[in-house]
Amino acid sequence: MNILCKLLVFVSLVAGLAAAQSSPASELVLSGGTVYPAPGAKAITDAIVVIRGGKIVSIEKRHNVQAPRSATVLDCSGKFIVAGFWNSHVHFTEDAWKEAASTPASKLEAHMQEMLTRWGFTTVWDLGSDPQNTLALRKRVEAGEVPGPKILMAGDIFPLHGHPVYVPADIQLPEAATPEDAQRMARGYMYLGLDGIKLFTGAYMGDKPVINMDTAIVAAAVDIAHALGKPVFAHPQNYAGVDNALAGGVDILAHTIPDEGHYKPEELAQMKRQHTALIPTLTLWTTVTPNVEAQKHLVQAGVDELKAFASEGGTILFGTDVGFTTKYDTGEEFEYMGRAMTWIEILASLTTNPAAFFKASSKGRVEKDMDADLVVLEGDPVADVKNFAKVAYTVRAGKVTYQRK
Repeated sequence: MNILCKLLVFVSLVAGLAAAQSSPASELVLSGGTVYPAPGAKAITDAIVVIRGGKIVSIEKRHNVQAPRSATVLDCSGKFIVAGFWNSHVHFTEDAWKEAASTPASKLEAHMQEMLTRWGFTTVWDLGSDPQNTLALRKRVEAGEVPGPKILMAGDIFPLHGHPVYVPADIQLPEAATPEDAQRMARGYMYLGLDGIKLFTGAYMGDKPVINMDTAIVAAAVDIAHALGKPVFAHPQNYAGVDNALAGGVDILAHTIPDEGHYKPEELAQMKRQHTALIPTLTLWTTVTPNVEAQKHLVQAGVDELKAFASEGGTILFGTDVGFTTKYDTGEEFEYMGRAMTWIEILASLTTNPAAFFKASSKGRVEKDMDADLVVLEGDPVADVKNFAKVAYTVRAGKVTYQRK
């Protein structure tokens, strides 16, 4: 009898293994929502989106297709489906991310939801953190241990003596005194497997003058990154920081410069000529001073700069500097951006603009054969751009990384 039981268990295990190996790939279906396939594209109402193996396999009217019986179905009736959001300016520097290689996955997942996935982010750019720690976090996300966005990383380079006042003094920063220093640092980041470089072309020193990075140092780092097809971000603080960044050939300005009030016409012309992108980070300006009136002035100056940049046809990338700030809710950023842009332009800044700019051709649109990076919104962004912040589900590579309770 014991031998027979063991044989039956063995046969059962073999049969189960065979069934698992022969079963179809996991499927997810978003049913009944209105799909905005891409900025400016015609909406598909009462749609059914079928996802298999991390890809979108079909988008049809619901009455035209039957959901596969094996699929997990999310009822999206009354909701709105768009491509997964990019946040092109975040930082994994908070205490919650320390010891990312060994911190329990549940703790990392909880903070990932609080900071990123609950706001629809499926791809993010980390523009400055401890590379080794964030690489460990990225590894766990990609292994499926921690549900989260795709993490792209840029390594920081600061000007000599340009230790910003908001960075603790006991943290040693990579400061480049010469172009050779910048090249060595850039090569080091590329060797680590990072995806780009961020240059502090202007370092904020509090009551002391801003320390700007020399153009020759900017150009040296840009040359290394561009030779490998990697983008370069710049953190400017004033006109000189913008001018040196542009002269050195950077790809993206990581902030507006509201202290200056506006961009110079020649700067806007050069940005257009060089196809430089801009990350507005307008909500950031509400966190740099306790004075409410000063906050309003800075935000409006940033809005004006964004509007001028957009009117020239510049590429705008959504980003919040979250991680440096703790304003995780994106509704305020959308409200401010809505003063300068249409809802379609904001959607582009979240989806198609970064996908095109960073050459991620399988992302940014809700179309057949694209990556199944999707956001399901509770409200229609056409009616109110703040609805971009009201996320019901976030889906990355066909897996739900956030579900509103």
